[in-house]
Amino acid sequence: MESDTLLHMANFSTLFVCMVLKFPQIFVLMRAKSTAGVSLNSLLLELTGFIVFVTYQMYYDYPPPTYLEYPILIAQDVILLLLILHYNGSLQQSLIYTLVFVGGWRLLTVEKWIIDLAMSLCTFISAASKFAQLQCLWRSKDAGQVSALSWAMATYTCMARIYTTTVTTGDMQVLVRFIVMTSLNMWVLLTILYYQKHSSSKKED
Repeated sequence: MESDTLLHMANFSTLFVCMVLKFPQIFVLMRAKSTAGVSLNSLLLELTGFIVFVTYQMYYDYPPPTYLEYPILIAQDVILLLLILHYNGSLQQSLIYTLVFVGGWRLLTVEKWIIDLAMSLCTFISAASKFAQLQCLWRSKDAGQVSALSWAMATYTCMARIYTTTVTTGDMQVLVRFIVMTSLNMWVLLTILYYQKHSSSKKED
């Protein structure tokens, strides 16, 4: 009974956090009208990973509470993508991205081996998205327009999903993905906090 309560709490809290996870980042971009420090490549890779992951879960009829947040995250990532393209002056590229993502999503479920292969690569894709963001931060040394709150919430949701996956499906591919994502999200978060602190110190000087 206690484990069931804990599972429900983990599922509910993850869903609740994911409903607003990208909002801080969206608001920061809208206020600054600048994408400094925010990696477009990271967002595109993250979106790809999300689409593969939720398609895999649905294909194998996993319990909806274990992946319900992903359609919400995909919608928020789409809004972020449109904002980044808008502030970069390349909004017309949104049509190309739409065709690529929709076409790729349809392709995933054509054959079982395709979705299995995509899922085996999903962790690498998602990890690459974090490294792309880290590289962007290292290069610009500016985390001014990157929301630490969004990355902190992302870290929590991955930690919660380690628990829910362990007690429900036990899928090792999924479990490894969440462990890797938790570590990398924490790395990005600490990097953001470092550069924000460094930037604040320079302003005070």
